[in-house]
Amino acid sequence: MRIIFMGTPGFAVPVLQALVEAGHQVVASYSQPPRPGGRRGRQLVPSPVQQRAEELGITVMTPVSLRSAEEQAQFAEFEADVAVVAAYGLILPQPILDAPRLGCLNVHGSLLPRWRGAAPIQRAILAGDVVTGVGIMQMEAGLDTGPVRLEGSTSIGRKTTSELTEELAAMGAELMVKVLADPARYPPRPQPVEGITYATKIDKAETRLDFTKSAIELERQVRAFHPAPGAWFEYQGERIKLLSAELTEDRGAPGEVLDDRPTIACGEGALRPVIVQRAGRGVSSAADLLRGFPIPAGTRL
Repeated sequence: MRIIFMGTPGFAVPVLQALVEAGHQVVASYSQPPRPGGRRGRQLVPSPVQQRAEELGITVMTPVSLRSAEEQAQFAEFEADVAVVAAYGLILPQPILDAPRLGCLNVHGSLLPRWRGAAPIQRAILAGDVVTGVGIMQMEAGLDTGPVRLEGSTSIGRKTTSELTEELAAMGAELMVKVLADPARYPPRPQPVEGITYATKIDKAETRLDFTKSAIELERQVRAFHPAPGAWFEYQGERIKLLSAELTEDRGAPGEVLDDRPTIACGEGALRPVIVQRAGRGVSSAADLLRGFPIPAGTRL
């Protein structure tokens, strides 16, 4: 098929790669424009999808918006059979949705209608969901309201957002290739009308650890915000990011450091940092951090 691919972050790269390996003709790759980055944020850095598409010799388009008649006309000129969308990040106006012969198919990182919206993987972890998955959705004007052609599921367990993202990206790529190989075999099925939830964008205020909450909730934050933006607490004016933590049954006043490991009491239970990162420093074990930056027992965080 002639395919327009639309994606931006690393989650989308395996999908693009799978389409090429399956023998489809990717006539263009749309991605969000390069953003400031580099060591000092002074150079424009192309998205992971743009980088991979350029390596594959695919024409790359990076419009700021798709609302103008000129952008919509250019999109239609590619005469695509289908547009494949994976975490693109821009709203698709109706003329874009209608342009490809088979419309636009989205790789969405949840089992719809659970977690429609921008951050389905993080929200599933934060909510303590047991299972999540990925679906191939026929896109329409509403926010992730379209019918679903094919789904796959996986248990969440103690997985981080990073681990789930990698797993669901690979699963989504496989499912998309299946659907495109025989679209008639996977007709769109309307989503259930019950169980709808919305995965709003992650607010930076959510990333600070509030030790009045239960240790279970905080451990979910650590996994949900790994690797970025990272869950953190503050000590002596410095942010300490938790990249990995474990639950313990210790008790104490919320925020109290109970020992030299350091185990931190929560509203219920306690949390023990395992892998941490001090602001402006490299990643280390909690033990290594404490050798140069002690947090004495009895401290209240």
